Amino acid sequence: MEHTQFERFNFKPFINEGVLKLGFFQPTEIQERLIPSIKRGESVIGQSQTGTGKTHAYLLPIIDKIDSSKNEVQAVITAPTRELATQIYQEVLKITKWSPEEEKITAKVFVGGTDKIRAIEKLKTQPHIVVGTPGRINDLIKEQALFVHTAPSIVVDEADLMLDMGFIQDVDQIASKMPEKLQILVFSATIPEKLKPFLKKYMDNPRYTHVAPKQVTAAKVEHVLIPSRHRNKVRLLHDMLVNYNPYLAIVFTNTKKKADEVADGLIAKGLKVGRIHGDLSPRDRKKVMKQINDLEFQYVVATDLAARGIDIEGVSHVINYELPTDLDFYIHRVGRTARAGYSGVAATIYEPSDEDALNKLEKMGIEFKNTDIVNGEFTKVSDRNRRKKRVKQEDEIDKKAKSLIRKPSKVKPGYKKKMSHEVDAYKKRQRRLKKK
Repeated sequence: MEHTQFERFNFKPFINEGVLKLGFFQPTEIQERLIPSIKRGESVIGQSQTGTGKTHAYLLPIIDKIDSSKNEVQAVITAPTRELATQIYQEVLKITKWSPEEEKITAKVFVGGTDKIRAIEKLKTQPHIVVGTPGRINDLIKEQALFVHTAPSIVVDEADLMLDMGFIQDVDQIASKMPEKLQILVFSATIPEKLKPFLKKYMDNPRYTHVAPKQVTAAKVEHVLIPSRHRNKVRLLHDMLVNYNPYLAIVFTNTKKKADEVADGLIAKGLKVGRIHGDLSPRDRKKVMKQINDLEFQYVVATDLAARGIDIEGVSHVINYELPTDLDFYIHRVGRTARAGYSGVAATIYEPSDEDALNKLEKMGIEFKNTDIVNGEFTKVSDRNRRKKRVKQEDEIDKKAKSLIRKPSKVKPGYKKKMSHEVDAYKKRQRRLKKK
């Protein structure tokens, strides 16, 4: 049997087998830093972007601690969206299926938008691991169908999104029914102020780990800017998509209404387009996700909240149809491409009013390529900041000239004129050098 570096965590043999079958050989930074603490039963706050391996940072030690001889809930994992909960559940199964027959570890997923009566039926025997959305888990506890008082650990995944979607109260209620000495594992891309009261309430002295991305976004993402220049934006987007011919592209809009408008516009132009936003029924969302995973769509139009809890594989292009008002979402959006060492493109259609936002992103270390579509083809265009940069260079030369040409201690008549000539001569020399 091959070996992986996960073996040094001393997991049960079936977990090492599961990890090997998943093709994981080396722990990611967040796994390296948090698995030992979680194994020791400590509470942790892991702050990291998507794609850093956080799911297995908590799943592996949780599964390792399950005592399969007890038919009781031993861990509760909460996630803000049905899709994310379902994905986490699938990851649990990929490991637990290797547990020996006589020590089978059981897991169940409970999400909103599904039949509650059937969920209650499933709970005739309590699973070892419960995964689900906070609202549905809380409902089942109130119905006295699910018993969490036996579970020493709770995971709050995508905590900032939980807060945005108003689920933190449900999580609070679930935690209040659990043992007093509770291990809480919180994972979040950001730690907003409003989340802190919840963390303080349940966590005395958590291990806090912030895994900063090596770059703000993945190394192999090419950031492209395309000016809208008062053109029909849907037509411009259509031309971009056809030119890119992506393996899979996600087009981001800021509102559900805009997502529908863009998807309908692209469909009218003959493209096969999927859409993901909050107004879709659970059944429709499930159907779209299946179609995306089966590669039926080359293009998907999505809103931020709908897409953040979803892991879509093989995204080669991310298109910002409009820039998000919260620039953190730019990072989340483009983080969906160039994963696992692949390269990707993040293209943004921008308006003149986006100038401030683009400057902020550049200050965060993002380097944009300036491009446009002319006669249906991509063409390199000059930097949108070229005039500003030229003025800035002039200012710097000006300042330097004035600092080098000292004012004499005794001012003679005509000194101002002489000074001005010297400054001009210096500036001319500098410009000549620049041209060379």
